[in-house]
Amino acid sequence: MEHKRTGVLVVNLGTPDHYTVPHVRKYLREFLMDGRVIDIPYFKRWLLVNLIIAPFRAPKSAKVYKELWTKNGSPLLYYGQKIEKKLQSALGDDFIVKLGMRYQNPSIKKALEKFRNSDISSLIVFPLFPQYASATTGSIHQDVMEQIKDWENIPELKFVNNFCNDEGFIKSFAERSKEALKDKEFDLMLFSYHGLPERQILKASVNNICKFGDCCSTYGAHNQFCYRAQCYETTRLLAKELGIEEDRYQIVFQSRLGKSPWIQPYADEVIRSLPSKGIKKVAVMMPSFVADCLETIVEVGSEFREIFEEAGGQEWIFIESLNDSELWLKTIEELIINHD
Repeated sequence: MEHKRTGVLVVNLGTPDHYTVPHVRKYLREFLMDGRVIDIPYFKRWLLVNLIIAPFRAPKSAKVYKELWTKNGSPLLYYGQKIEKKLQSALGDDFIVKLGMRYQNPSIKKALEKFRNSDISSLIVFPLFPQYASATTGSIHQDVMEQIKDWENIPELKFVNNFCNDEGFIKSFAERSKEALKDKEFDLMLFSYHGLPERQILKASVNNICKFGDCCSTYGAHNQFCYRAQCYETTRLLAKELGIEEDRYQIVFQSRLGKSPWIQPYADEVIRSLPSKGIKKVAVMMPSFVADCLETIVEVGSEFREIFEEAGGQEWIFIESLNDSELWLKTIEELIINHD
């Protein structure tokens, strides 16, 4: 009896093809011209990106990407390719697994063309973002739908929106933390998440529920698409799994850009203030990133460490992301197989 085959499109944000300025500039232009990333009118966005951000930021970003680069190239792409290969092996012949990047290569478009020329009956789109945001998961879903809208034969589509409170995801990060903290003591655990402009949180708020206060103290149907609420839910579950009391951890948000207000508290400001409060040993985990990248290795692992030590901090314990760890791979497999 012939088996129905399922396509699995695993997607991450993307990376420049190389750390040189032209490649970084090309990446920045594609990334920042996405209307879900910089959510202002197209003409204003075009002027901002092409006349200000890309020309002036690319040389600085290229230096940072050069620091990030390894013999295997970009870590984000390297781990994405390993996940693609290992997941294909784990799922077997009833599945076809392809990696796509929202920006640059390997592109979502090329991955979808491979699915189009295969015999899949359904397609699962799996963005590698634990917490849903319009600028990440939403953008990927939109791009996929735009790419396939003219296909004659459109397979059954299934989208994974988030897995912020999935048991396997929580245990995967907890395992990473336990490995890093073995035989070490810390005064505070920081849970650092990528930031978003407050306006994007408010735009996604259903029935005007978001107040940037204790509205994120619970998570459910009423705020299921709120990125901030999902970050708080992930943190609560991780702290519980690790047995960390509420007074020994803090949530912060990193990577803000521009002058408009972003989700607070800001990571750099909090980190700078910790040593003066007697907090000299800090462990930091980044549960919005499932693969190490510029934001984890350089921003948190290097730049934030420097801020902390200059302020009088003594020990900065960097907890690696999930990358291609065995438990994480098993979690992805289960999320795909059990996705309804």
